[in-house]
Amino acid sequence: MRRKNYLRLALLSSLTLSLLISPVSFYARKNATPFATEASTLALPAQPTISVNGFFATDKAQRGRAVQAAVVMEIPRDFHVNSNKPLGKYVKATALKVSAVSGIKIGPVSYPRGIIRKFSFSEEQLSVFEGRVVMRFTVTIPANFQPGVTQITARLLYQSCSNEVCFQPETRSISMPIAVVNANEPVKRINGNIFGRRG
Repeated sequence: MRRKNYLRLALLSSLTLSLLISPVSFYARKNATPFATEASTLALPAQPTISVNGFFATDKAQRGRAVQAAVVMEIPRDFHVNSNKPLGKYVKATALKVSAVSGIKIGPVSYPRGIIRKFSFSEEQLSVFEGRVVMRFTVTIPANFQPGVTQITARLLYQSCSNEVCFQPETRSISMPIAVVNANEPVKRINGNIFGRRG
């Protein structure tokens, strides 16, 4: 009799304990999956598609003279890139390097003025570029340069960001071919939306 009562007591205690513990365990298991699912679906914003193109102010380059040139970035809305002087300690500055064959002289790059902004990911104010960014330079052709098509190469390093995060820096390389002609051969102004309508 005592043995049966002991077994009943043990069974009742076990059942009571399971009822006390089960709701907590069930809550934990029930809520673990939704939290994990939400965390797994959280993703950083996609890196923006930024177009980078090169332009000349004339359709040809005359020997013994300089022609204006530019590299233009088109940055989508709600994104920016760090300027060439971004102010922040841990962000990468935009830098344009231009090269050409021996004899052709590349002038210094003129960057637009940066816009000062404050973002949630930085305690510092940063200098950034937004929208259309035009970086200008000149290409001077020697007077004794052989007529024909020559190639200018521009390499652009930049770091793009949203209002919340910055992405890994990128380097883009573009080719800018232009025909070299004699000094007395006429040239036509082009790309007036970038260089203006007059020389």
